[in-house]
Amino acid sequence: MKMTLLNRIGFLVAVFSIISSTHLRAQTSADITPQNVLDMMQRVADWQLANPSPHKPTDWTQAAGDAGFMALAGISEDPKYRDAMMAMGKASGWQLGPRRYHADDHCVGQTYAELYFLYREPKMIAPLRQRFDDVLAHPSTATSLLFNQPGNKDQEIWSWCDSLFMAPPAWMRLYAATDDPRYMDFAVTNWWRVTDFLYDKDQHLYFRDSTYFDKTEPNGQKVFWSRGNGWAIAGLVRVLQYLPMNHPDRPRFEQLFSDMAAKILACQQPDGLWHSGMLDPGDYPKESSGSAFFTYAFAWGVNQGLLDRATYEPAVDKAWAALVDCVNSDGKLTSVQPMGADPKNFDPDATEVYGVGAFLLAGSEVYRMAVLEHTKPVVVSVTNPASFRRDCETVEVHSDAAAGFTRGMAGVMDGVSSRILDMQLYASEPGQPENILLFQADLAPGETRTYYIVSTTALPAVPPPIVKTFARYVPERFDDFAWESDRIAHRIYGPALETWQREPLTDSGIDVWVKRTRALIVDQMYSTMNLFNTNGPSQDDFKVGHTRGDGGVGIWNNGTNYVSKNWHTQQLITTGPIRSEFVLTYDAWDAGNGRKVSETKRISIDAGSNMSHVKSTFGSDDSSPLQVGVGLDERPGDNIFVSDGAPEMDSWVNSTDKGLFVQTPTWMSYWQPQDFVKGVIGTAIILPQNSIEMYTNDNPTLAESKFAAPTHTLGEGQPGLRSILAIVPAQVGTPLSYYIGAGWNESGDFPDAKSWNDYVRRYAERVEEPLQVKVGN
Repeated sequence: MKMTLLNRIGFLVAVFSIISSTHLRAQTSADITPQNVLDMMQRVADWQLANPSPHKPTDWTQAAGDAGFMALAGISEDPKYRDAMMAMGKASGWQLGPRRYHADDHCVGQTYAELYFLYREPKMIAPLRQRFDDVLAHPSTATSLLFNQPGNKDQEIWSWCDSLFMAPPAWMRLYAATDDPRYMDFAVTNWWRVTDFLYDKDQHLYFRDSTYFDKTEPNGQKVFWSRGNGWAIAGLVRVLQYLPMNHPDRPRFEQLFSDMAAKILACQQPDGLWHSGMLDPGDYPKESSGSAFFTYAFAWGVNQGLLDRATYEPAVDKAWAALVDCVNSDGKLTSVQPMGADPKNFDPDATEVYGVGAFLLAGSEVYRMAVLEHTKPVVVSVTNPASFRRDCETVEVHSDAAAGFTRGMAGVMDGVSSRILDMQLYASEPGQPENILLFQADLAPGETRTYYIVSTTALPAVPPPIVKTFARYVPERFDDFAWESDRIAHRIYGPALETWQREPLTDSGIDVWVKRTRALIVDQMYSTMNLFNTNGPSQDDFKVGHTRGDGGVGIWNNGTNYVSKNWHTQQLITTGPIRSEFVLTYDAWDAGNGRKVSETKRISIDAGSNMSHVKSTFGSDDSSPLQVGVGLDERPGDNIFVSDGAPEMDSWVNSTDKGLFVQTPTWMSYWQPQDFVKGVIGTAIILPQNSIEMYTNDNPTLAESKFAAPTHTLGEGQPGLRSILAIVPAQVGTPLSYYIGAGWNESGDFPDAKSWNDYVRRYAERVEEPLQVKVGN
């Protein structure tokens, strides 16, 4: 991937420019370069993979290690680290540890959620959600945070400081994955409950638990463990990463972080590390796991602008160098205090997987620090102006948004972590310079987040992208053109199909292929032509026939919808991890009254989307306005037509006998009658806001007998009887912008009509309130 991007530098437009910085900070060791940091992280991770921990995969020890592996997977070009985490999740069935309330058994949920953010597979977080819903519905009856209660009742709530790393970040990630604020509220409320009990406001450190309130060190100081406070401040980082920037408690969390960091800085030893006893270091040996967590927090704080660079960066440099000295030549991390071991007397060669996780987390932020010091990034600020959360939202950076910069970007770095996001760069017009850069963002209501376009010269690696869209011309199947996202697939018919001897078809409607997988399926469908397998990952259960299918168009003139033949020419614009886009042209056709109209249709689909964006530009010698009919085909059954907000929308029960159309001034959806074992398909169109002049159909005299409910399924799906049309105005030569899409009740996303209509409504709201993108400091 890295070489591919490097080879394309000559084609990059000035907008995405990055100016390399040749000045390195005076206090930075020459060894702290992005490449050296990444190499050391991979060496330690490789040792751990070759010497797996004996703990159960869902144990907290492993979960802390997994957190570090996910951080490494976000910056390494080697997919094995991400693959190892996927293998762990699959082998564990995405389950948590066995104890309902125990924070340690929640920790692995952090990795499940982070994998979900990459793949958006609902099964990855289903057990996590089920467990946390159970905790919310049946909260622990424990009322006291005093430790060592009979039956370990205290451990059903977060009564020890290590729990602040184990549980709250998992709850925050589930909030971000589901947009359910109950999870965030639980994490925030219980964080402050623990803090009010265990946090020493004078020393700005956490007691391990209540049994340490009255204990003292040999020098008379209070007992504060380095790893315990490492867990706490690292947990604080991992909460802040997912706490909305505009959350009312964020300033309080940031103040806690700053106060802790100042105290921890004062406890750093001359060798760069921290000893197990924070206030009596002379009685303890050096310890790498707690030190790594502190290094992670300091580097993250500097990178976020929460900690003063001049004060904390030298401490990070010194700590990282000391941590590297704890790594043997074979990659084994040493000086990790084992569980339950005497902190004053443990084998200096000891290691543990949680220490490796802490080391990798530290390395990820030291890596970020080094990257940003070796280049001047292009800053991209993205704001969600809406009152609802946005997930998998594509951010577009255009050439005119950053004019004056030089060329050379390679990757987009997340604003709150070191992760290099999947990105895509392409030319909006064939043969022209690449002028559009894409990446995706998740934002809370009203939130602004920052991202960085970084230089090829500063990034030693770019993780392989997860490709979630695809489009191609399919000459082997009579000139189909097919496209898909990780959610849905479509095809549209080309010229060769018009003269196919076996089953000639002239129709410009849009076909739907449904899928119960996030994998791309178009090539597999065509290579096997096993289109109607009800048990496979995808199937064709949508018969277009001579209807508009899912969002096809015609010219509405005096009660008739005049439609074109199959597309005449095709041109692929781009296909990639985030977007696939192409252009089809349709020869001029009779649009009534002797008028001829042609169409150029530009279609794109983005990762994570069930909707495709269509821009139809009509040509005609007659420049007078047009009326366009955009249609959804109607299936046999008792189809009911309602407005948005009708009670039928929420109470609709899937049935082979009836379907539900919802019609609004902006969008129309159709939850079709169930096709027996093949399930229910939902279709939708979204037009410009309040642009729909009327609804009608293209066959008002269709015999009532045609609507009789089917008695069995058919190979290619139930026939389309007619098209239900939304009539909208259009101007010759001016693109009509609209969206078409489909969903399936077996996809895992839309179990019923309500969920499909909620999705379509929210998508229309997203169109009307686009993200606000600002490029530049």
